[in-house]
Amino acid sequence: MRFPFIFLSLMLALGTQAQNYSSDCAAFTNFLVRMYNSAPFEGVRAVEDNDEAYLISVLALDKEKYKTEAALNRVASVKAMAQASRFFNGSNITQDMIIRTSEKSDGTSDTEIIEKIRENSIGYVKALEQLTNFVRKDGKQVFIFITPLASKND
Repeated sequence: MRFPFIFLSLMLALGTQAQNYSSDCAAFTNFLVRMYNSAPFEGVRAVEDNDEAYLISVLALDKEKYKTEAALNRVASVKAMAQASRFFNGSNITQDMIIRTSEKSDGTSDTEIIEKIRENSIGYVKALEQLTNFVRKDGKQVFIFITPLASKND
């Protein structure tokens, strides 16, 4: 008689905890989407929710450039990890500028400026999870990825 009561109590407690986590996650996701819609941005930001701190990586991609939804999601994941890696590990940026001038037969000249920018970053960010994605007013797909930072209790 006791076993079914204990089992039922345990299942009820676990179910309540799962619903609480799910509603907290949904509320946090809605907060981030509202924050983005009020002031759109791309890149990484640190945000706090209760006692936890998170790094979010936000990017927008043009859906028309990708043949499949899987390709779009994979590119979003790789770009989000690259943004997070640059945040955590830094990057090395080099820039070269080439100025070409040519003189025409009528005495005028044309100037062409070529700028080459290279960025190198080394590192890996694991546990970057896609929190949500949605379509922006201009048709671009916005992705929000998240990873926990050290909590305040650590």
